[in-house]
Amino acid sequence: MALAIGTDAPAFTTKDTNGNTVSLSDFKGKTVVLYFYPKDDTPGCTKQAQSFRDAQPDYQVKDIVVLGVSADDESSHQAFTAKYNLNFPLLADTDKSLITAYDVDGGGYAKRVTYVIDGDGKIIHIDAAVNTPTHASDILTALGL
Repeated sequence: MALAIGTDAPAFTTKDTNGNTVSLSDFKGKTVVLYFYPKDDTPGCTKQAQSFRDAQPDYQVKDIVVLGVSADDESSHQAFTAKYNLNFPLLADTDKSLITAYDVDGGGYAKRVTYVIDGDGKIIHIDAAVNTPTHASDILTALGL
């Protein structure tokens, strides 16, 4: 199923970096940036994560939640988070259910695609042409923020 702007974002429940259960419904009323990336601690994925880390104050002041998603497990996410001082949750999609639901399967890993979901659970922006070093600021610009 191809997802499009204006459609409902697929609901999900999974574990984050610290083993906490996270569901899309936890963020009702908030804008969520759900970014998919191929693998923890690889060059492009690291630059992308660092861009969100560095822009976190800009996201927090606008009450926007950032969630990174890959097929890596919680222990990989913990090491990646610690190594680069990441200040937002990474979601472990080891069964690839989110990757499938969001149509970003790259053949065993997540393609680099970002969905912005509004407080009502609708997709309001999709970025499939990610520039990893500037991705966080690119999303804010695309949202007019």
